[in-house]
Amino acid sequence: MGAQWKQAGREANAQKKGQLVVKLVREITVAAKLGGADPELNARLAAAVEKAKKSSVYRDTIERAIKKGAGLTDEAVNFELVTYEGFAPHKVPVVVECLTDNRNRTAPEIRRLFQAGSLGQPGSVGFFFNHIGVVEGSHADPNRDTEGDAIEAGAQEVEALEGEEAPAGTKGARFLTEIKDLDTVSKALKSVGWNIIASEIRYVAKDPREIDSGARKEVEDFLNALDDHDDVHRVYAAFK
Repeated sequence: MGAQWKQAGREANAQKKGQLVVKLVREITVAAKLGGADPELNARLAAAVEKAKKSSVYRDTIERAIKKGAGLTDEAVNFELVTYEGFAPHKVPVVVECLTDNRNRTAPEIRRLFQAGSLGQPGSVGFFFNHIGVVEGSHADPNRDTEGDAIEAGAQEVEALEGEEAPAGTKGARFLTEIKDLDTVSKALKSVGWNIIASEIRYVAKDPREIDSGARKEVEDFLNALDDHDDVHRVYAAFK
């Protein structure tokens, strides 16, 4: 429910083409720009670095991205977040977040991809989602009291991670927070032993639609085409 559209198989496929590495490095750069170069003090950066390491991004590449984002090099960081809203085929609400250094290039390309669905105006589908902070983490103690930790950290809700979302032998949980509390909750969870996997602002579908198998293939093809675009950072879809 809290995760954006991107399956493990999609990530593996993107990595083969080099797209995943580009997107991970871009996230590191932006995280460092927004919160500073120290992962200990920047939960978003720490999660981005951890994900990059798991995807075998070179240490030098990670360090360069951090320095660039934090303004420690002569390279300018010109990425801006641009959000598009609309519908996938079969009227599935979709929110697309892009990190781009040229919105005049990105906008017509996203419009073209939405020809298979319907591109809306800003705010046209936002009411189908909650815009909230999400912290995902794993704890070495499989019997850890996640609800207790959520209360102590100031999270609004908590739900279990499923399947391979957390390392084997650990307890995985997703903590939902107010956007303003995201950094505080992340730091509080880390202080009691949670390994932070993700710490970010997301669009979480309020009431995901159920669609049949025939429609699902068409919707997934549309979402995958969006996800493959170099400037697309996150894709959120309100369906099960």
